[in-house]
Amino acid sequence: MVSPLFAHKVALFLFASLFVARFEASSQNPAKKDTIIILLSDTEVQLQCTQALNDLYNFKFPQAEEKFNSLKTGYGWHPLPYFLMGLIEWWKIMPNTKDQSHDASFLAYMDTTIQVAERLYDEFPAYKAEASFFLAAAYGFKGRLYSDEERKNWRKAASVGKDALDYLEESKVAQNLSPELLFGDALYNYFSVWVPENYPALRPLLWFFPKGDKALGLKQLKEVSYNAFYTRTEAMVWLMRILNSYENDQFQALQISSYLIENYPDNPFFHRYYARMLYSMGRYAEAEPVCLDILHRIDSGMVGYEATSGRYAAFFLGQINESRKKLDDAKKYYELCLKFAEQIDATDSGYYLYSLIALGEIAGKQGDKAKAKKYFKMVKDKADRKDEAFKDAKRRLKSIEKKGD
Repeated sequence: MVSPLFAHKVALFLFASLFVARFEASSQNPAKKDTIIILLSDTEVQLQCTQALNDLYNFKFPQAEEKFNSLKTGYGWHPLPYFLMGLIEWWKIMPNTKDQSHDASFLAYMDTTIQVAERLYDEFPAYKAEASFFLAAAYGFKGRLYSDEERKNWRKAASVGKDALDYLEESKVAQNLSPELLFGDALYNYFSVWVPENYPALRPLLWFFPKGDKALGLKQLKEVSYNAFYTRTEAMVWLMRILNSYENDQFQALQISSYLIENYPDNPFFHRYYARMLYSMGRYAEAEPVCLDILHRIDSGMVGYEATSGRYAAFFLGQINESRKKLDDAKKYYELCLKFAEQIDATDSGYYLYSLIALGEIAGKQGDKAKAKKYFKMVKDKADRKDEAFKDAKRRLKSIEKKGD
């Protein structure tokens, strides 16, 4: 339960963030400048942001924050600095979405982005299209957070999603902002078709939305991945996940994953996704050192490396060692996977449940039927009755009982 004191501090933080944005937006007036600066396509601003974005995606948050604050000094009237500061908070959330300690600061920056962008949109026609882009992006990111499986705030997600779509339509008119503006359009085109295809119950909710185009969405996402500046890495992350999970193109997804970890070697999300791709494609010799490196970084306390990444790496190492008949090593890593899963209260996850099944199977092979039964019973206690893990454990228990204790 959230304490009243914590809630009060969050409220003060949100108020202070919006107040500062309002003060800076009013004290720096774009209309006073001799020329209109479209920040999304301004090469000087992009040069200023290049290292900061590299620091952001490489989890060097203090360095990125320092550079984005410097950008805010010169362009406090514009939503870009606040949006980029919000991205820092977003990537603090990404390694473990169960951790909601960064939600308030992330939402504050997105709300500030919206407040500053609304002022540009309402008062300065020359910036209307660019303001629309940031309004769509900020509302879109808020929707992503609200719809996360750990938060499941569907009503808020739907509300901000509608706002994002409205501004997305307006931002399309500015061809000079392309390909940045294609990012939101690409995701909408793809998922507005994918969602009703895979969740028929949600079709009525999409009747009043424009019709999407999955093929076009993929094409646009690739264009953003190749040519955008600010949204390039975000687009690559989405493209990688879509290709791997929905389009059955693991090879291309692996290429993107390899590129991301090569360019941002200290990003734990990219690190574990690369390990997952190698494991799922059966490239165990390559996956093993990657997983060991993840565990070493957790032990070293590197920023962003925590139990979620450890759960992935330990399970993959358990599988790799089991496939090589190194049962004692496999046991060690499966037990480590259990430990990591318990730390983040993920005992209903597949990694946890199948680690228990693997440990039960190994115990059986080593002649310890009592321990094998113990592990299989734990699966039945933790898993939903409809889960394959539950059914598998039930079958294994019956098999042990038939053979006698």
